[in-house]
Amino acid sequence: MSADDQQFLDLLSSIPNHIRRYSDDVAGYVDKYVDKAADELRDTLATAPWVPDYIRPKLPERPPPVQIVPLSTYEKLQGWISRHKFLTGIVIVGLGYATYRTVRAGKLLRKTRRAKRARNGGRLEVVVVAGSPMLPVTKSLSLDMERRGFIVFIVCNTIEDELAVQSLSRPDIKPLSIDITDPPNAGQSIEKLAAYLQAPHAAVPGAKAHYLALKAIILIPSLNYQTSPIATIPPSSFADLFNTHLLHPILTIQSFLPLLTSRITPHGEKATPKVLVFTPSIISSINPPFHAPEATVCSALSAFTEVLTAELRPLAIPVTSIQLGTFDFSGFTPVRLGPGNGPPPPADTAQWPESARLAYARNYVSQAGSAISAGRIRGLRGSSLRDLHNAVFDVVDGTEQGAVVRVGLGAGLYGFVGRFAPRGLVAWMMGIRKVDELSAWEGSHHDSTSEKSESGEGEGEGEDGDGEGDVGEGSEYIPVTRDVDGHNVWK
Repeated sequence: MSADDQQFLDLLSSIPNHIRRYSDDVAGYVDKYVDKAADELRDTLATAPWVPDYIRPKLPERPPPVQIVPLSTYEKLQGWISRHKFLTGIVIVGLGYATYRTVRAGKLLRKTRRAKRARNGGRLEVVVVAGSPMLPVTKSLSLDMERRGFIVFIVCNTIEDELAVQSLSRPDIKPLSIDITDPPNAGQSIEKLAAYLQAPHAAVPGAKAHYLALKAIILIPSLNYQTSPIATIPPSSFADLFNTHLLHPILTIQSFLPLLTSRITPHGEKATPKVLVFTPSIISSINPPFHAPEATVCSALSAFTEVLTAELRPLAIPVTSIQLGTFDFSGFTPVRLGPGNGPPPPADTAQWPESARLAYARNYVSQAGSAISAGRIRGLRGSSLRDLHNAVFDVVDGTEQGAVVRVGLGAGLYGFVGRFAPRGLVAWMMGIRKVDELSAWEGSHHDSTSEKSESGEGEGEGEDGDGEGDVGEGSEYIPVTRDVDGHNVWK
């Protein structure tokens, strides 16, 4: 059989299948319209008045119309939750966290915060506040700790500091004179404090004597910083800044380390003294432009605190970093506190060189009027100092055991912004814009400056002999000269 014959036989065998398919399609089409015509005829005869009743066809019972009932609020909420499961989970977690914080805050507010006392009413616990008594934070915290039953020692470096402590007129707030620039003198002061803690004390004459326990050392560095571009800050100002704001707190803690590691506690007392380091956190969290002094010092203090924590952890001495936000100091007037305790005013751009004004003045003025200029949140009063007092007490008595405690308006928010927000967005929100116009290079000014510096060095060598004073050729320190014209942004 040839291939053509086989193809013809295959075609013949497929004809019945095609006939069956087409006949089924035609039958289905005819049945559809026949049924439709029968339904129309039945409906027409059933409704015609001339058809006798005994031959009138009966209409089939139709289902009742569906009644639309509006959904209840609970059903709508249930449907929305089923459609937005991820968003619902986020809302539940947020509400749970807010509830936890609210319950915890309410519990802490109802907590009675009082220092331990002896049976005869004498004070048993001592705290040392290492901060300038001129600062509002030092003064308010010392008064609060004394009111709660602590014996408070405030570290004093000058006679003026001692007079400021005595002006508080509180018998349990005492000055502690420590000259950190003189290590032997500082060691003698620490020995006097240790002898005071080891000596028995009686609340009233004839009462049973008891021993005092050192509970905490609270380090409060200076919280006020000048804002200015890095190019306009003299080297002597940076030297003064690091000496007063960074080196001074570090040396203060270093002076107390022998006392901390000696475990001077009463018999049967197992608690160890705690170290609390205060640090402003708003500026150091976002590191905005023109805040190099505060950002540098606060970052260095934070790193120092972490290293100190790692060194004292094996000795079971807890170190807590108190990250400060903005607080309301309206109860402390500048007249009573003296100058230098409020936020410093913005630098006068008219005193800058022309090149610095063209490069930085516009952005500096814009950021000075922003919401967080100089570490303050403009337009808001800040948190109450009571929040700070409660947080410090909770750390001292062991209720709060975290390594970092954020307290104050903006402390937690700006910490979050600093970790996750783009730096460019933060700078744009502070008013920082691109500068298109810059000044021309002035080489003669720098040449004359170098000539003056060389002539000044020659005169110094003539006066001092070989030109080597406190800082010689073999010194490891960088010599920093004072400004002759007296221009200093830190004054």
